[in-house]
Amino acid sequence: MIHINNVYASCENTSIIKNLSLSITPGQLIALMGPNGSGKSTLAQVIMGNPLYTITQGTITFDDVDITLLSPDKRAQKGIFLAFQHPIELPGVAVHVLLKEAYQAIHKTTLSVQEFTAKLHAACDLLNMDYAYLYRNVNEGFSGGEKKRLELLQLIILEPRIAILDEIDSGLDIAGMQLVQNVLIYLRAKNPHMICLVITHNPRLINYIQPDYIYVLCEGTIVDRGDQSIVTAIESKGYHEFQS
Repeated sequence: MIHINNVYASCENTSIIKNLSLSITPGQLIALMGPNGSGKSTLAQVIMGNPLYTITQGTITFDDVDITLLSPDKRAQKGIFLAFQHPIELPGVAVHVLLKEAYQAIHKTTLSVQEFTAKLHAACDLLNMDYAYLYRNVNEGFSGGEKKRLELLQLIILEPRIAILDEIDSGLDIAGMQLVQNVLIYLRAKNPHMICLVITHNPRLINYIQPDYIYVLCEGTIVDRGDQSIVTAIESKGYHEFQS
């Protein structure tokens, strides 16, 4: 279980997250929605431990262990994964090299080239990705859709305990959103205790992933929680009725 307890967080001395509390239990799939600038991506970065964001008050605990001050690599080793809204390019770093090093560091094991290649090919098959992508530099020259598929490929390979998907559907067509749905179904079947936090603006994605709960974030804090009826309210009235 992950607990975010009365967290305040800032970036470059600007307060963004304000008195935010959120608990997610093993196996839950949670959707987080909110207007632009409400702090959704900031929350994702704070959970992952991005050093550009400072927690000024409150704590984050995972498995009853305080991880508030842990570095991102230590959080990754504990099983926390973040799919970026805007994935960056890594010139000179091939996709298969990055994934093999990350997998071995997180799972503390060593696989032969043949063993790991088989895992990569199986994941590519699930994503309908050409194996040639594995030998390209990370995100270099990738289209928006290819970048999002690479984030999903990392998710499949690393098999985290907590998966945070920040606007994974941005730029994806219907087939792409169905792919997100299929990946989540696949991973949750492999690990029924995996926690998923999906950040999205898109009501259509909500219909695909069928979250257990939808949380609404406004002005840096959680203001409501409910079922898919929240999406109906957002579509008809916007976020005004949730804001103070």
